[in-house]
Amino acid sequence: MHIEVLVEDNSGAKLLESLLPQVIGEKGAPHTWRLHPYKGIGRLPAGLSVKADPAKRALLAQLPRLLAGYGKTPGIDAVVVLLDSDRRDCKAFLKELRSLLSRCKPAPNALFRLAIEEMEAWYLGDQQALLSAFPRAKKDVLRRYRQDSVCGTWELLADAVQPGGSAAIQKAGWPLPGQIKYGWAAQIGPLLNIEHNRSPSFCRFRDGLRRLVA
Repeated sequence: MHIEVLVEDNSGAKLLESLLPQVIGEKGAPHTWRLHPYKGIGRLPAGLSVKADPAKRALLAQLPRLLAGYGKTPGIDAVVVLLDSDRRDCKAFLKELRSLLSRCKPAPNALFRLAIEEMEAWYLGDQQALLSAFPRAKKDVLRRYRQDSVCGTWELLADAVQPGGSAAIQKAGWPLPGQIKYGWAAQIGPLLNIEHNRSPSFCRFRDGLRRLVA
């Protein structure tokens, strides 16, 4: 099976470089995939128009065009779309995404998954891996985290592992937040135990992907 995987940024793509071989096997044995990082999540276009502005590199802005195109492209067996839920109502958001898919004629075989609230929840779901990557992490900060809660997830992780915490990162401004998140993906991602992650949203991603290729 060949899968096109859409994620909202480079850090998400970097994390999936580590996770996909663990979840569905090494690339080419027998499944193949291609990762497509975008420039943030953005918004779905009004009327779900497929005529997206190519200058808008946010994932949702391009998603109607992408899904419509994949549905007509031979050799693409499935599309996986991984997004942060942020502060959205997850059920309503997934319903909107599935409604978009149903408008594609033909529709690709697609799997939508949300990281709750942000993909950093998956690192916090395996604190053994996190502490292996950052042995000096502030455990008192980590203990405050309630798994997959909407609490400012990346900021909490930054407060636990980065000098100066989230305040220093936000003060420095872009591109530092993106660079920090990419570094977490590179450092923590390869250490994650995919069978024992406490994040429900990670487990839904893992299990959904396995069902997709079964």
